[in-house]
Amino acid sequence: MSATTTLHSVSVRPALSADEEALGELDRSTWSTLHAVMPRPQPPYDPFFDERHRPEDFLVAEAVTEAVTESGAPDGSGGTRIAGYIRLVPPTPLACNAHVRQIQGLAVAAWARGAGVGRTLLRAACAEARRQGANRITLRVLGHNTPARALYASEGFAVEGVLSGEFFLHGRYVDDVLMGRSLAP
Repeated sequence: MSATTTLHSVSVRPALSADEEALGELDRSTWSTLHAVMPRPQPPYDPFFDERHRPEDFLVAEAVTEAVTESGAPDGSGGTRIAGYIRLVPPTPLACNAHVRQIQGLAVAAWARGAGVGRTLLRAACAEARRQGANRITLRVLGHNTPARALYASEGFAVEGVLSGEFFLHGRYVDDVLMGRSLAP
């Protein structure tokens, strides 16, 4: 009998150093030509956290889950699992740019997709950026990543620029789309 996972609730918290293994596995499992400009990771894997990717730069979505059998009965294997992450950083080290935060990574586990985890992480990133004193948030997304672009647009992000043919991926040129929004209330 196969089991499916049901999400009961999702909460967002700052990442911890102890999350490194789980976040590394999530990052590798969500690698896709839809969003990645780097080659697929191969063992031995680099650490998820390093001097440029610090735990304090990440928010983590945790989901309370319950696995159920095809008949709908709980199979006893539930719990709290990391469902996704978002990376939020200043786009540059310049003081004149300190009012901006940039999303530089968003991943949602396959089992958690379609349950609002990405949207929850986006909203949490906007709230955290405001808490840090930012009044603007930006991101970059590949032009062919239609699902991500639709999510960002539905949360108030607008296309602010397009770098046409910025990347050559898998035999074709792909646009780099710059999106942003105000964080004003």
